Amino acid sequence: MKKITLMMILMIAQSVFVQAQAEEGLYSLAVDVGESKDDIGIYRLGVRRDFSHWLENSRVPLSGYFEASLNYWNGSENDIYAFAFSPVLALHLCRDCNYTPYIEAGIGVALLSETDIDGRDMSSTFQFEDRVGVGIRSGDLDFHVRYMHYSNAGLSQPNNGIDIFVGGMAYRF
Repeated sequence: MKKITLMMILMIAQSVFVQAQAEEGLYSLAVDVGESKDDIGIYRLGVRRDFSHWLENSRVPLSGYFEASLNYWNGSENDIYAFAFSPVLALHLCRDCNYTPYIEAGIGVALLSETDIDGRDMSSTFQFEDRVGVGIRSGDLDFHVRYMHYSNAGLSQPNNGIDIFVGGMAYRF
């Protein structure tokens, strides 16, 4: 079952990349590496689609993107794979700067391959993915640091969420 799920995720990712080539400048590839407070290694590969053009006439320096990501959580006892999708809003702290610092936040959903990792009972494979972060953009590069939280929001018990800190970069193509 895990292999079939992974194959489906890879096929979806490939179709996103093909679509991205047709719409230059709206897509980014993001790579994040981090760790939970209980030493679970986190590795993320994400594809972003910018929706900033919806906000062009806004007086607030706001942008946003949708991110679909493949996640690998490396525990000492077992591993989890996850697919997540999140809309994210970013508030820019400087307009028309060579280096643009920003603050971002988003809430999305995730589907986990397992409900337990290193004795932590996540209770369900369906989870919410919350994030807040800071970063800096320059041209096509984006460097960021994020706090991420996964939990099922009490939809099933126990609700042993996981807190993660990641750092990474994205490249717009």
